[in-house]
Amino acid sequence: MTLSIREWPAPERPRERLEASGPRALSARELLAIVIETGQPATSDRPARTALDVATDLIGYFGQASGGALRGMMKGSVAELCRVPGIGPAKAAKVLAALDLGRRATEEERGARERIRCAADVYALMRLALRDLAHEEFHVLLLSTQNEVLRKLQVTRGTLDASLVHPREVFRPAISEAAASIILVHNHPSGDPTPSAEDRAVTRQLKEAGGIIGIDVLDHVIVGEGRYVSMAEIGALG
Repeated sequence: MTLSIREWPAPERPRERLEASGPRALSARELLAIVIETGQPATSDRPARTALDVATDLIGYFGQASGGALRGMMKGSVAELCRVPGIGPAKAAKVLAALDLGRRATEEERGARERIRCAADVYALMRLALRDLAHEEFHVLLLSTQNEVLRKLQVTRGTLDASLVHPREVFRPAISEAAASIILVHNHPSGDPTPSAEDRAVTRQLKEAGGIIGIDVLDHVIVGEGRYVSMAEIGALG
C-alpha cells in the first residue's frame, strides 16, 4: 500500500509543519515531499518508502548538478526525473511545475507600494473602502521603515470596543511582516468622524502596547462622510 503524508505522525508531517511555521521552516526535501505527496509500497525485496525518502533520493540524484540540486532538477525533463524510483510522469510534472513557479516568482517585479506621508494619504487610501459601510470596521496599515504600506489588515467589524480590539490581533501580523510602525483606521457610519471615548481608549491601549514591543502607532484616522479626523493631528494619540 502506498504511504501518504496524511498517514505520518502529525508532528512529522511537512504540510502541518508548513501551516504552523511557514515554508521557510522546512528543508528542501520536506517541501518536495509535500509536492510528491506519496511514497512507494513495500515489495518482496525492499520496505515501504515515504514521500520524504523519495524526495531525498531526488535531491541526491541531481546533487552533482552545477548550481545545486534544485537548479539541476529545474533544468531536467520529465523523463530525467522519472529515473528516480518513486517518481512517475505525474509527480515529475508537479515537481517541475512547482520549481518553475518559484523561478517566475523571483522574476516578478514588486509593484510600487503606497507611501503614507500624512493623514490625508491614509484617508485617500481607505475612504472608498469605508465610506458607505453601515457598520464600523477597524483596520490597521502595516508600514515599512520608509512608511510604505506592507499590508492592509481588517481587525474587527462592528461597534468599536477596546475589549474586541486586542493588541494580539493587531501586532501579531505586524511582527510577522516585520513592520516598523502601524496606523489605525476605522469609520463612523454616522458620517461624523469626531473621536468617541471608546476610540480614545482603543488608541491609548494600542499605543501603549506598541511602545512595549517596539512598533510605533503613528496615527489613528477616523473616516467620516467626506472628511476625516487624525488623532495625531489633534494631539489625541496618547
